[in-house]
Amino acid sequence: MHQSIEVDEKIFQDAVKFYGTIFNIPPLASKIYSYLIFDFEKVGITFDEFVEVLSASKSSVSTSISLLLNSQLIIDVNKMDERKRYFFTNDEYMKIRFEKIVQKMKDELKLLDDLNNFRKIKDEGYNEKISAYKALLNKNISNIQESLNKL
Repeated sequence: MHQSIEVDEKIFQDAVKFYGTIFNIPPLASKIYSYLIFDFEKVGITFDEFVEVLSASKSSVSTSISLLLNSQLIIDVNKMDERKRYFFTNDEYMKIRFEKIVQKMKDELKLLDDLNNFRKIKDEGYNEKISAYKALLNKNISNIQESLNKL
């Protein structure tokens, strides 16, 4: 079997490091995801190709693919008249990722409000800092939501 896509080794290694860190995924899962981003023509990559190209065991590749599917980083498709599954990056993931970020910021805003309401002692310096931080969160939420609407 040969690689069905062309991969630049330096960019691939940079992507493995970056996505492993940003998505907090194990090295093999990061390699699979990084390999998939080179599938510019969206032909799809098979399980067997991952095993061969990445020199990994079938069980390790299977575990990593399951992790990526569960975290919605990738999708799988069965093509007509074939038993093989083809894997692709999830084009919707950018939107999903930033929706999660917005939700975390909203949750933090609520927590800050709850903590401030619970405080017995009022400290103007603390309140100023929290107000500035909340304004920053609100501005970022607004900016991200505006960008999401364009996606």
